[in-house]
Parts: sequence; structure tokens; C-alpha cells
Amino acid sequence: MKIEIAGENALIIYFAEQVSVEASGQIQAMTNALQPLVGQSIIDLIPSYASLLVIYDDDHYDYYAMRSLILAQSQALANDAQTRDGKLVTLPVYYGLEAAPDLEELAQKAGLTTDEVIQIHQAQTYQAYAIGFAPGFAFLGEVDPRIAAPRKATPRKAVPKGAVAIADRQTAVYPSVSPGGWNLIGLCPTPMFEPEKTPAMPLSTGDRVQFKAISKAEFLVLGGELPSGEHPYE
Repeated sequence: MKIEIAGENALIIYFAEQVSVEASGQIQAMTNALQPLVGQSIIDLIPSYASLLVIYDDDHYDYYAMRSLILAQSQALANDAQTRDGKLVTLPVYYGLEAAPDLEELAQKAGLTTDEVIQIHQAQTYQAYAIGFAPGFAFLGEVDPRIAAPRKATPRKAVPKGAVAIADRQTAVYPSVSPGGWNLIGLCPTPMFEPEKTPAMPLSTGDRVQFKAISKAEFLVLGGELPSGEHPYE
């Protein structure tokens, strides 16, 4: 673990040189340990793939005091026998072709049927490595290499809310309508970001995610909405 200055009242903790399940667990554990101080001596905690940015109130701490606190927390966590695994979140997905404009093309390029792609996608348990791009957008990995697919050469202007997508060896659910270049393979009815609720997101960095196929009827009952219009995925 390395701690470096990241600003006049911020430092960044590096847990590894590259993304890994172990680093993600360490980041989650440290975030949880420091969370009670947010709103007091800590202004914000921003976890990423292999690091944690700590923004602190310099009326309470200077760099050296905050560094000492983090080292003490790290030692306490190292001595703690409790698991660092985050919670397991199950997300329902309607994989019907009307909700999955890139599913057939992805399957063809992979030499698989669409049913095989669906089975492979929901068979994996994914780690939430980071949340960014948009509030509630969780980068989940690792996708089975058989269904990994590069980003589209031309991004869409508007990806629908709830779109389940793949890019390289990551998968994600779009929390709101936004531009995007990932391959769309389904729709999830679960809201990924609700700022009026606490917590605002159903998952956090370090949590594990599993997708579960549902029917169109189940998708609609759960509040899902299918894109409308003549060309909804342009």
C-alpha cells in the first residue's frame, strides 16, 4: 500500500498497480473503516479500480496526521479476520432482442448462439471495481473472454436507462439515458441511481453482482420500460 499527496487537503492510497479482486476488497474495507469520519474530519472518499482518494478537512488533519490514521486503520484491517467481500447483488435482465440490439452481432462474432451468450453472461459473478462515468454506473468485471467485445466504433447518441452492456472484459448497467459505445445485450429494470433514497445506489465498489434472466412480462412488472420510437437505438 502506498500513500501519496493528491492536493492541499487530499491524499490517495494505492492498493495495487492493477485491478484485482483482492485490491477491490481492500479498497472496500478501507472505505468502510473511514466512512464514519465523512462529514466530520473527512470531506469525501472516492474509491477507484486500485486506489482510494481521501479528501479531508485540513482544520482537523494535516497530511501526516491523516496518513498516520490510515496506516493505523490498515493495520487494524490486516488483523481483522472478517471477510472483505462486499454484498452479493442480483440484477434481473430481460435479454429479449427488442431490448438487446447488439446481442445477435456479438454472438455471431463470438461463434455462439444468443442463448449461449446469455447463459455465459449470467453464469459469472462480477466484482464492482469502480463507479464513475455517471452516478450509479458501476464497472463490473471480469467478463468471460468468450463474450468479451470491443467498444463500438461509433457510440450511440442515447443509450436507454437500464441498458446492460459489455465493453472489452467489463459489463455494466446504464443508470440513465446517456451517450455510450458499449455493446447492448439487455435491459435491467432495477434503478441504479435514485438520489432521493439512502443509499442512492443498489451496489458499492467491492460488491459482487450476478445477473438473472427474466421474461418480458417480469421486466414490465418490475417497472422496466422498453425504448419506443422508430429507431430507439440510434
